Amino acid sequence: MEKIDDLDKKILEIISNNARIPFKDVAAECGVSRAAIHQRVQRLIDMNVIIGSGYHVNPISLGYNTCTYVGITLERGNMYQRVSEELSKISEIVECHFTTGPYTMLIKLYARDNTHLMELLNNKLQEIPGVTATETLISLKQSIKKEVPIGNLHKEVPPTITE
Repeated sequence: MEKIDDLDKKILEIISNNARIPFKDVAAECGVSRAAIHQRVQRLIDMNVIIGSGYHVNPISLGYNTCTYVGITLERGNMYQRVSEELSKISEIVECHFTTGPYTMLIKLYARDNTHLMELLNNKLQEIPGVTATETLISLKQSIKKEVPIGNLHKEVPPTITE
């Protein structure tokens, strides 16, 4: 994989804070040409450093008032792929992770209200073959949402001293 230099980091910091910023403004802030920004961003896309673009839709504006995390326990861990395929058919599920710890999987979903959530849990999630248990955590408020830190990329980690 190609290295990410300081200019790439600066570009990533700027566009991750405002994806709609015009390249001419990024170029001015970085002190390079607009063409250079265009080339750098395309290279970062080609390297899979930038993965996707678009707008984030506020779920509440669409009537999804309940953000929920559900820990799922499976009969066997190797059922993950098949269960994941079934979960992908449920439109309210927006994330799914294969995890370590007390759950086999952790999902994030949005429901209109508690009645809708109960319907999703009882009539969809728990009906999937292989799902043995679920544990539900309702998010009361999202306090932090941000991208991974960019300024710390490729910093040298000091060696540990062993005797």
